[in-house]
Amino acid sequence: MVFSIIVTVGNVVGYNSPVVDSFIGMLIISLITLIGMALERFVPIDIPSIIYISLIGIFVALPIVPTSNFVMHYVSQINLATICTAFLAYVGIAIGNDWGEFKKIGWKGIIVTIIVISGTYLGSAIIAHLTLAVTGMI
Repeated sequence: MVFSIIVTVGNVVGYNSPVVDSFIGMLIISLITLIGMALERFVPIDIPSIIYISLIGIFVALPIVPTSNFVMHYVSQINLATICTAFLAYVGIAIGNDWGEFKKIGWKGIIVTIIVISGTYLGSAIIAHLTLAVTGMI
């Protein structure tokens, strides 16, 4: 709940999105997330919640589903950078609260972290470049 409020405020202040649209967009995202997490707990098959969340999000945004226009309009008002910023701030606070454990990892953990982040960035950049090239955008 707090995360959604922070993202909504950041979206309104940082990207000049309408307050109501940002609030409804985050409400939709939060609702989809909560439903996916509930399914993970109550469905007897061992499937991670992110799978449920993704499938629900895809389903409600499909053009053949009546909710599509509503969901797409409001969720598109939420800027991904706002969500990432709030999430990374939360992670930073979590690491700060457990600094002793982080120090136990040592310098090897820092190297692994840098490699993972660099690899993820490079992989994303390559996929984006290939997608843009295939679609004729570049």
